[in-house]
Amino acid sequence: MLTQIINGRIFTPQGWLNEGSVLIRDGKILEVTNCDLALIGARLIDAKGMYIVPGFVCMHAHGGGGHDFTECTEEAFQAAIQAHLRHGATSIFPTLSSSPFSKLHQAAAICEKLMAEPDSPVLGLHIEGPYLNPKMAGEQFADQVKEIDEKEYKELIESTHCIRRWDASPELPGALDFARYLHEKGILVAASHTESEYEGIKEAYAAGFTHAAHFYNAMPGFHKRREYKYEGTVESVYLTDGMTIELIADGIHLPSTILRLAYKLKGVEHTCLVTDALSYTANEGKAINDPRVIIEDGVCKLADRSALAGSIATTDVLVRTMVKAGIPLGYALSMASETPARIMGVFDRKGSLQKDKDADILIMDKNLNIRAVWQEGNLTLDKIHS
Repeated sequence: MLTQIINGRIFTPQGWLNEGSVLIRDGKILEVTNCDLALIGARLIDAKGMYIVPGFVCMHAHGGGGHDFTECTEEAFQAAIQAHLRHGATSIFPTLSSSPFSKLHQAAAICEKLMAEPDSPVLGLHIEGPYLNPKMAGEQFADQVKEIDEKEYKELIESTHCIRRWDASPELPGALDFARYLHEKGILVAASHTESEYEGIKEAYAAGFTHAAHFYNAMPGFHKRREYKYEGTVESVYLTDGMTIELIADGIHLPSTILRLAYKLKGVEHTCLVTDALSYTANEGKAINDPRVIIEDGVCKLADRSALAGSIATTDVLVRTMVKAGIPLGYALSMASETPARIMGVFDRKGSLQKDKDADILIMDKNLNIRAVWQEGNLTLDKIHS
């Protein structure tokens, strides 16, 4: 059946259409046109002057809806995926934090199964760790990091086709060979939980570390050792022109000044927004049964408030935060859709409203709340009339 969305501001790669319509058929975008005349036989959706934008591409999230992907059950995967889908993430790469390789194999099997389902929002698996610098790993990873083992990572990669991204600390012994191997397999390699300085980042980039995970977080900036000053990972990534970055733009992990700086120096094409979300994200107000953490100020903190424990943001929150920080709405939307789609190699079918792409479409109101979600043409959320 033909669906026609009319009467909204449509965000396209060329900019905004202030009038027009988006046509959907068989899960694909049939056309994006500047004509909003109703077509005979089409199911008509009135966007009521709201924004019609591409679905978000969620490339770094550990869980949601009360579940973590490390639970390694289909139920946990589905609950977390649906939690993010309700907030506009029509494509998702479930993220496994540092885990034993037995769990990584389990997660890969579940991911493969979900990817094989018709109209699945799951596009692949993202692994963060366990090859992380112990000094930069933080409390949540402290007892789960290990040295790089060529045999175990090659065995996992050869046993599955679902891994699309893997994060590691480039300063670890064997990390450059790890990156070269993954890069040859078409897997995105990201520098994470690292204290690499310029020469190290330069070497890492040449080996295949083309992306920086949760930029600014778990990496040093400009610093001093004794009487001498050194660039940090942050400055080194800025100086590496082709390297892409991701920002946890929840307004807590990074202040608005830093969000603007990253946007200004790296640009929209090299900057994407990520939630890095924990299981407590979009948890429908359910109580947390973990005395080690608290939810406060829109973020998860250690109970003693000594540090952040992680994000509870959804992607629509990231977009709103960027706009509040002074970033134009179109650029904020691109960093949540087009840029991650390009970075993850799925822009041929995701990340923008264009003819023949998957019909992953959102309607957002003037306050940038999600009012409707189409995922591959299926209307999964409809709050337009509420």
